[in-house]
Amino acid sequence: MPPISAVPAIFVADAPALDFLNSIATPVDEEVDWLADARGLLDWLAQSGWVAPQTLAHIEAGALPGELEAVATQTRALRDWFRTFVSKYAGNTLPTEALSDLATLNRLLDRDDKFSQIAASQHSPAQLELQSHRRWRTPDALLLPIAEVLARFICEEDFSNIKSCEGTRCTLMFVDHTRGKKRRWCSMSVCGNRAKAAAHRERQKATDD
Repeated sequence: MPPISAVPAIFVADAPALDFLNSIATPVDEEVDWLADARGLLDWLAQSGWVAPQTLAHIEAGALPGELEAVATQTRALRDWFRTFVSKYAGNTLPTEALSDLATLNRLLDRDDKFSQIAASQHSPAQLELQSHRRWRTPDALLLPIAEVLARFICEEDFSNIKSCEGTRCTLMFVDHTRGKKRRWCSMSVCGNRAKAAAHRERQKATDD
């Protein structure tokens, strides 16, 4: 398996929650798991933008030996759970009965330690705005922004638009927000072009025969 840092994370799903599922994939020939260890988790969260760099640095500096590795293990377990959930309901409108499968996520959301503060607007300092903050008491708080992204996806996305890339070896998933719902590939520049090249070879072979 290539070094995680040598392979940029993939964000092509048009939905952050599915980008989380795509944090393990086969972008070329070998499977890459960007959450394979603590370093990978911190790098992936930084690339995703879900946690501020200064927060990641603060958590890393204050973590006890083994704590971040344990969080990486929990994150992979959460990803496995979410993949099972998505696989069960993808392709159809999510029914309210799905709530019975969400106990794991709700338990995690219940741990969140968020609060709001009135402060100067980040976009217009002359105005006030209500800002949301989170207390990062322990390293496992890194699971909370992930849980929030998954929860928003479950409540706001149409599961009938979830698709898997049609690439032969590709494992990436995405939400098809295109007009006509005709998206087939994770990326036209990767799997789409591979498919076109393969089809061209087949046509050429048929002509030669």
